[in-house]
Amino acid sequence: MKRLADDICSAGERGAELTQRLLAFSRKQLLRPVETECSKLVESMHKLLRRTLREDIEISTHFDPAPRQAFADPVQLESAILNLALNAQDAMVSGGRLTISTANASLDVGDHNTHPDVGPGEYIVIAVTDTGSGMPKRVLERAFGPFFTTKEVGKGSGLGLSMVYGFVKQSNGHVTIYSEPGLGTTVRIYLPAVLAKTQSAPLAVEKEVVQSGSETVLVVEDDPFVRSYAVMSLESLGYRVISAVDGKEALQTLAAAPHIDLLFTDVVMPGGVNGWELAGLARKARPEMRVLLTSGYALETLVANGHVQQAAPILEKPYRKAELARLVREALAAAVPV
Repeated sequence: MKRLADDICSAGERGAELTQRLLAFSRKQLLRPVETECSKLVESMHKLLRRTLREDIEISTHFDPAPRQAFADPVQLESAILNLALNAQDAMVSGGRLTISTANASLDVGDHNTHPDVGPGEYIVIAVTDTGSGMPKRVLERAFGPFFTTKEVGKGSGLGLSMVYGFVKQSNGHVTIYSEPGLGTTVRIYLPAVLAKTQSAPLAVEKEVVQSGSETVLVVEDDPFVRSYAVMSLESLGYRVISAVDGKEALQTLAAAPHIDLLFTDVVMPGGVNGWELAGLARKARPEMRVLLTSGYALETLVANGHVQQAAPILEKPYRKAELARLVREALAAAVPV
């Protein structure tokens, strides 16, 4: 009888947990959003994470020096971060590094066109990055779906990421996953920032002076949507743009094109030649070549893995047209690398 009673209690607890996570996914849970200092919240979780995760997982944090506050339920945010940390641990079977960072971010109309359910405005970004096995495209496409899991039967409900997704969406935010097999995964949570009272009334992005130019830019990006966005943005700024789908095609283009002022390349690409290798080969052939790198991975992860070796600026994805314009001008104005 005791064994049967224990089984009944366990089944009830699992049912309650599944219900709670389904409510989160369907955005029906009760949230109590308040002004939340995300950096302090993450910092306060360090001891909890250290006790929860295996000893072979290194934990590091990076915070914006002047962070805004987010308008979110701090208890549910802690739960979301913990879920992401546990998923990251499962992906780092032989140990690794978990990095949690916070930063201010602005989303403009262009971001709204890409993600219609996200309004333009000011956000706080919490990024959780691991150095684990990463996810292939077929898994990445279903990662937020309820009950989808790659774990063994009984090892996971498949609701961890869907709970994070539901919480963020119910909080009027946005969540993205960037992953590559063998390199790791970065999950970014965008939560609405608390604006000063003098900035109340609708969320809007301050007008920025967009810098233009007429130089020739070689864009190297394997994702057709991102490549198209970069090409259209640069052409609208007055640049002459040539594009390539991977490092090998970019090298062929560099050999054939008489004059290219800037190489704008993704860091992680298929085809045998990645972005930092491409930058090195391009500068070896053309010492005057300026380089601008871009990546969806957290910068500290790329640096820690030795993936950022050239003296080149990095534009983090997802980027806005204004940020692209500014970084392109800075790269072109930089001194000739030695």
